[in-house]
Amino acid sequence: MRLRPVLEGDLDVLDRYLTDPEATGAFEWYGWSDPNVWRRRWADDGLLGTDRSMLMVCSDTETHGFVAWWKVVTSRSSFCWEIGINLLPEARGRGIGTEAQRRLVRYLFAHTQAVRIQAGTEVDNRAEQRALEKAGFTREGVMRSVTFRDGAWRDGVLYSVLRDEAMDQGR
Repeated sequence: MRLRPVLEGDLDVLDRYLTDPEATGAFEWYGWSDPNVWRRRWADDGLLGTDRSMLMVCSDTETHGFVAWWKVVTSRSSFCWEIGINLLPEARGRGIGTEAQRRLVRYLFAHTQAVRIQAGTEVDNRAEQRALEKAGFTREGVMRSVTFRDGAWRDGVLYSVLRDEAMDQGR
């Protein structure tokens, strides 16, 4: 399993997340949206911007999905990264998400000055919570009514990993 920049040929895979509710999974489908958003961003910056970026999760023969990160301003002089992941249905439940998130944490701490990386998920998304915990994240708490999906407000869970923790764990 490896992470790599998005190639033009990957845009068809990414399109599935905008047009196929089955591809996004139960916790990530928020309704129809601009089907060309990733193609425009790819043409602009290859989906590797300074405040928001994306990498593909792949093996030698398969594309499994993507990881993404975006800047969260925490004060006038600081920020942290928030990360997200979405795997295609056939890649879920195989440990790929845990390893992809570990590698993304290692990458971000190696190539940016951030001291904190956070990730959120819905309270009912137990699989993602387990993956984050296995990847070295600490559960911080519940965020009440943080996301609106499928006609209802949903509670979320916030996780984080700090630079020193990741280095102590060899991540």
